[in-house]
Amino acid sequence: MKVLVSDSLAEEGVKRLQSGADVDVITNLSPEELVKKIKDYDALVIRSGTKVTADVIAAADRLKVIGRAGVGIDNVDVEAATKKGVIVLNTPGGNTISAAEHTIAMMLALARNIPQANAALHKGEWNRKKYTGVEFFNKTLGIVGLGRVGAEVASRMKAFGMQIIAYDPFVSEEKAKQMGLKLAPLETVLREGDFITVHTPLTNDTRNLIDEDEFKIMKNCVRIVNCARGGIINEAALAKAVAEGDVAGAAVDVFTKEPPTGNPLLGSDKIITTPHLGASTAEAQVNVALAVADQILTVSKGGIPSNAINMPAISPETLAVMEPYMRLAEKMGSLAGQITGSGFESVELIYGGSVADRDTRAVTISAIKGLLGCLMGEGSVNFVNARSLLGEMGVKLLESKTESANGYSNSVTLRVAKKGETTVLQGTVSGSKEKRIVQLNEYRTYIPSEGDMVLAVIEDKPNIIGPCCVVLGESKINIGGMHVGRISEGKPQLMVLSTDQIAPEETMNRIRAIPGVMSAKMVEL
Repeated sequence: MKVLVSDSLAEEGVKRLQSGADVDVITNLSPEELVKKIKDYDALVIRSGTKVTADVIAAADRLKVIGRAGVGIDNVDVEAATKKGVIVLNTPGGNTISAAEHTIAMMLALARNIPQANAALHKGEWNRKKYTGVEFFNKTLGIVGLGRVGAEVASRMKAFGMQIIAYDPFVSEEKAKQMGLKLAPLETVLREGDFITVHTPLTNDTRNLIDEDEFKIMKNCVRIVNCARGGIINEAALAKAVAEGDVAGAAVDVFTKEPPTGNPLLGSDKIITTPHLGASTAEAQVNVALAVADQILTVSKGGIPSNAINMPAISPETLAVMEPYMRLAEKMGSLAGQITGSGFESVELIYGGSVADRDTRAVTISAIKGLLGCLMGEGSVNFVNARSLLGEMGVKLLESKTESANGYSNSVTLRVAKKGETTVLQGTVSGSKEKRIVQLNEYRTYIPSEGDMVLAVIEDKPNIIGPCCVVLGESKINIGGMHVGRISEGKPQLMVLSTDQIAPEETMNRIRAIPGVMSAKMVEL
C-alpha cells in the first residue's frame, strides 16, 4: 500500500506506517496539488488541514482509505468517498485522557481563580482576598454525558472527595453502579450540582441542552465547564447568567464558531476560556497518530478498521445497487430516533419486493446507524460499531423478508418498539433511485427523506394548517412543501411541512398552542 500523509503527523505514527507501507509525507499541498498527487496513492492520512473534497476523491484512482488522525471529519466529503467505495476512518479514543485532564484543569482553575490571580500578580497587584476560591471536597459534581471522556472525568474526580451524579440515557443503572456514581434525571443533575461539566455529542437533541430555563433551576454558586462541543450550552444565556450572578463562573474550551470572534463569553473575567485545547497534548498527538496508522495497516491487510465512519467493505458494483436503500434506511432510522427518543426495546427491519432478494445487511446497519446516530451523535456511530452498540444497549434486532411490498416494487419497513408502543416507517426506492418515505404509523403520505420539517398530528377540521403556516411565516421560516396524510374523514391527520431551516422551540411551542394541533415536532434529516 502506498500512503500519502498530507498533514503534520507525530513521528511515531509515520514510523508505524512505514513498518508496513510505502509512505510519503508531503504537507501544505494546495487543493490543486492534492488532486494531482492523490491518483498515485492507496491511502491518505490527514488531520484538520487537508480538505478532501469530491474533486480530490474523483481524482483518486487507487484510493481505498482516508484516515483522520483525530475525531472531526468535517474536512472530508464522506458521501463522495462512500459512493466510490473509499473507507473513511477516524480515531475518537486517542485524545480521551487529554480531554478529561483538560476538563479537570479547567475545573481547578475555575474553583481557585487561577487565571485571574495570575494576571493580577503580573500587573503588580497583591489581593489574596479577592481571589478566594472553593474546594472540591464534599461538593457535588454533575456530569452530563458518560461517554469516554465523561467516564474518565468521573473516575478522577472521585479522588477529590466529590459526590458524583450523572445524566446519560444510554447508561444503565448497573453500569453506573460499577462506576461508583449515581444516575439522575437531567433536571436533578442541574439542580444539585455545585460543578457541572458536559460531555455529550452535539446533536439536534443536545443543541442548547442547557439554556435560560436550565440556568434558573441551578444553584447560584454553580460553576460550569464545557470542553465537549460548542452549542451544547447556549453561549448568550451562559454569559447572561454569569453577568447576573445566577452562575458563579464558567470555563469553556469550545465554541459554536471558532475562532470565537465577538463571542459573549469573552467579555467576563468570571469566564475562563481556552482555544479548543482539549486534545492538545504531546501524548494525544502520538496516540491519534499511532491509532490511524494501525487502522490504515489493518485495511492494507484486508481487515476491518475499528472506527470506520462509512461502510468499511463494499464493492463499487454492490454499492451502486444498494446505496439508495442504505441512504433511505439511514434517514428512516434518524426519523424514528427523533420521534421515539432513547429507551427503545426492539428494532425490526422488514424487506419486501425486489430488495428482499438482495443482501440487505448493509441496509440494516444503515438503519441502525441513523437511529443511534441522531441520539448519540454521528461521530459515535459508524458501520462497524452500529450493530454492536445496539446489542450493548440490550435492544433486540429482528430482520425478515417478504414478497409483499404494499403496492410498491420494493419496500423497507422499520419498526421501533418502546414501552408497548411501536413507531412504524415504510420507504421505497423508485426506478430512478428516488428515495421516498411513504408511511409513518397509520398515515400513508409522502415524507421527504432529506431536509428540515415539522411533523404534526392535527384534528380533521378547517383552519388549522393555515395558522401553522402563519406562525412559521412570522418566524421568517420559509415553507418549501406540504403533505397531509389522512386515515379517514373525521380522524386526526398527519401534516408534514418542509422548511428551509430548523424552527426554534419558541416557534414550535406557538404551533403546539394552536387549537386543533394535537402534537408537533421539528425533525432534521
